[in-house]
Amino acid sequence: QLFDFDVEVKPILEVLIGKTVEQALLEVMEEEELAQLWAHQRAYAELRNAELAEVQRLEEQDRRYREEKERRKLQHMQMLQKQKETTEKIAARAFAKRYLADLIPSVFNNLRESGFFYDPIERDIETEFLPWLMTEVEETLEKKVLGRTMLDSLICTVVEKRLDAFSHKPLTDLTEA
Repeated sequence: QLFDFDVEVKPILEVLIGKTVEQALLEVMEEEELAQLWAHQRAYAELRNAELAEVQRLEEQDRRYREEKERRKLQHMQMLQKQKETTEKIAARAFAKRYLADLIPSVFNNLRESGFFYDPIERDIETEFLPWLMTEVEETLEKKVLGRTMLDSLICTVVEKRLDAFSHKPLTDLTEA
């Protein structure tokens, strides 16, 4: 025999088995390392997702805070504007009252003097009674004038007739009387 197979193969076999076991161990370690890497990657992704969610939550909270701040700022500005308008209205009303306090009596006096305000009794006397009275007085005066004219005419006629009678009477009648 040239060589003894069992003896000669044993070291090669030991090397092959060692290498195979070593390779298997390397593969197992590699798989474990890969599993750990995947676990780390999953944990990192979960942590990153949690942090992203937290960042989004904080950004949303900040956005809501800014919106609320803007809304309150706008509300405050509107309230200040409303206060300003109210103050201006109150000032305008006070000015108008002071101005009208002097103006109203003057206007009423002017209207009263112009005849817009009148006493109804006085107005009735002026429009009804006085014209009636004037008409009655006029008629009475016309009657008196007519009466005097007629009386004057009668007197004139009587005087003329007497004068004619005296001027045509004989003188003897005058002496006898």
